[in-house]
Amino acid sequence: MTKIALFGTSADPPTVGHQSIIEWLTGLYDYVAVWASDNPFKQHQSILSERQRMLALLVQDSQQRHQQVGLRPELSHSKTLFTVQQAQQLWPQAELTLVVGSDVVTTLPHWYGVETLFQQVQLLILHRPDAQLDPNALIALQRLGAQFAIANFQGPPVSSSHYRHTGDINDVPPAIAAYIQQHHLYSWNVPHPHLDESPQPLLLTTPPQP
Repeated sequence: MTKIALFGTSADPPTVGHQSIIEWLTGLYDYVAVWASDNPFKQHQSILSERQRMLALLVQDSQQRHQQVGLRPELSHSKTLFTVQQAQQLWPQAELTLVVGSDVVTTLPHWYGVETLFQQVQLLILHRPDAQLDPNALIALQRLGAQFAIANFQGPPVSSSHYRHTGDINDVPPAIAAYIQQHHLYSWNVPHPHLDESPQPLLLTTPPQP
């Protein structure tokens, strides 16, 4: 049976951490579906269309080394249950695994239709450097019927929030750093009103197909 990893992220912005996760997943799954979406538990600093474009740059770079990675914007939805149901229509015979970070484990019981969600997909939980796993939260998932595994993976100690606050170029791939600089996406990157800058064309991308 084909095994597919479902990896959605806020991508605000996508970091080298996201890229390391995606490329690590290619060693475990036949296909890794990636998308950007709005998280109802977060306040986003850039609009979804910009985050989708940045994620497209990251995926395109990863595809040069791993062909089984694909950008799937049609999976983007603020309610993960609808994302999984869409994935089931795309890959009806596949075994689906939803990849989540340890930072969302405590909110998972409050997700829309969570018990139905847990009947339709397995979970792979990734450690986040800024979010330790709470054993009580894992017990709560089990009580709701979740089948999950904790990934043996340690990514680089970077985060989107750290980049948004500092603009540290080591947090993001060069193409994304350039895109952010070009489009002035975060508050520390907004040009001064007296500067005369010519508008730059948007980079349009075509989602790859599996």
